[in-house]
This record gives sequence, structure tokens and C-alpha cells, in this order.
Amino acid sequence: MKIAKKYSHLNGEEYLIVHHSPVYQEIVNVIHSIDAEEFLTKISKEKTMQGKLLYNPSELNKKFSQLFKERDWKDTRYNYYVTTDYEIMQELITLPLKEQKEYLIKKGVSSPICSYKQTDFVKENIAIEVQFGKYAFVAYDLFVKHLLFYSGNLINVGIEILPVKYMQSKMSTGIAYYEGEVYNLLRHGRNNPPVPLLIMGIAP
Repeated sequence: MKIAKKYSHLNGEEYLIVHHSPVYQEIVNVIHSIDAEEFLTKISKEKTMQGKLLYNPSELNKKFSQLFKERDWKDTRYNYYVTTDYEIMQELITLPLKEQKEYLIKKGVSSPICSYKQTDFVKENIAIEVQFGKYAFVAYDLFVKHLLFYSGNLINVGIEILPVKYMQSKMSTGIAYYEGEVYNLLRHGRNNPPVPLLIMGIAP
């Protein structure tokens, strides 16, 4: 596969080039090592594409997972306590997990709620999400997951790997694609979300 398009948000790619060039090259090598044609295995049952051979998103995800895990990329879980009080939240996110609970109790919260987010591939403070899912999953990655890991000091940059429109057209309907998601990101303004990101559009 190849990297057909890239979009650097808040200097995400520049950060990788300057501070993590070998790891960035490793990510590029993983993408280049995959032969997309091996994953033209899904026979469509949709009315508009009945019987057509499509790229199989679950099998592609498995391949990416195998290759990244072989290179010591690990899934990482971020635990935190939640609050609906903005002023409390501002202080809460700066504290370690145990202190978050104690802080909430001091503020009168009788039953603090603990939650978590998980990212599949993290290495050297870089998080990667390979997304062959529906549109909503990408928005969640960009505006919730990457941002939460960044504000929690677990990562310095997030990477989202998506199919470009050409590849997406050879997949099941409803799957997110690079051009559409970069457009959505641009509509939120140049500084939103406030986390360095690199969006990579891949193609066969």
C-alpha cells in the first residue's frame, strides 16, 4: 500500500520528523509492506454492489495490528474520573488517578465515577489509530481519544490512518475516508482539536 495523501494538524508531521524520525519511518514501512490486493476478499451483499469483491476491513485491521505489535507498539489504557463541573475538571485533569478520586470526594462527590479510553498502538508517546470503520469512529478518535491521551500527557502526537476515497469506494458503504475527514477537521478551525495530529490517507 502507499501513502497517497497527508494532512498535518498543529505541526503533527513536523514534530514526528524532528523528534521521532526512525519511528515515523517505521510507520511508513508498515504501510508500504501491505499488499492491499490480498485483502480483496469480501463479497458484497449490498443491493448496489451485489456480488462485488471488496476490501475486507476486519482483515486489513488484523494485518496492521500484527505488523505494529511485531514492532512493539502496545495498546494503552488511560483511566480517569469524570465530572460535569467545568471548574472542577480543570483541576482534575492535572492530577494522578488516585488523587483525582480524593479531590472529587473533597469537593462533595459521594460516588466518583471512574472511566477509561484505550488506544491500540502507542510507542514513544505517539498514538496510532487505523480506522476502517464508520464516520463516527474517526470523529471520536480525533476529538475525544487522541485529545484525552494528549491532555493526560500519555502522547505528544496522534496519527489517524484512513483509506482515501478511491479505496473507500471499493469497501462497504459508510466507511470513513481521508478527504471527508480532513474536510470535517478543517471546518472546526485551525486549532481544533488542540492536539498535534497527522492524518494519513492510504491507497492500494
